[in-house]
Amino acid sequence: MVTIAPSLLAADFADLRGQIALAEKGGADWIHLDVMDGHFVPNITIGPPVIRSLRRHTSLPFDVHLMIQNPDLYLEEFRSAGADSITVHYETCPHLHRTVQKIKSLGARAGVCVNPATPESLLSGILADADMVLIMTVNPGFGGQTFIGSSLDKIRRTAALARGLHPGILLEVDGGIDHSTARSVVEAGATVLVAGKAIFGASDIPSAVRALRTAALQEKP
Repeated sequence: MVTIAPSLLAADFADLRGQIALAEKGGADWIHLDVMDGHFVPNITIGPPVIRSLRRHTSLPFDVHLMIQNPDLYLEEFRSAGADSITVHYETCPHLHRTVQKIKSLGARAGVCVNPATPESLLSGILADADMVLIMTVNPGFGGQTFIGSSLDKIRRTAALARGLHPGILLEVDGGIDHSTARSVVEAGATVLVAGKAIFGASDIPSAVRALRTAALQEKP
């Protein structure tokens, strides 16, 4: 079983409602929303008002990835705007356990993310409490980047670590996920695939969602 979470970072921002509808038509499981503040990462994207506006137009779970400094200040606001999952970065949370518990107390799925250069071993103290871990397979900030090949070993190591500490945890992967990398990351242990350009950069978005799932599971068309 694999969860497909199209990333709106690659969507047409002039028609986000329509883009979500097309992804949903293709069988998308979640919608991934990248929140960037221009400080932790070199880009600025969306915030709670956009998420709140979109929430009215789909029942798909909103998977919100906070690539921001001081995420603890905004957890309640993103949850009230409609976030079903809230993922924070290991690199921005000095009191990570407290942050994870706060997210869970708000009724959201709590995710923890690590950048490509951050060792997955640093997650050993939080895996038992988190609901999801997100492995970045590109340096966060911009869509359309090339998958970092060495990330496959990191995904495998994270999956092995999780099996010993929290077998039910979700393992999400984001960055360079397309039809050529999807199967490899699933074989390495990923259970949630975030894809932007591979879906929203396609001329037929519903077909792109279905094709990515087929590639990830090696299903016959």
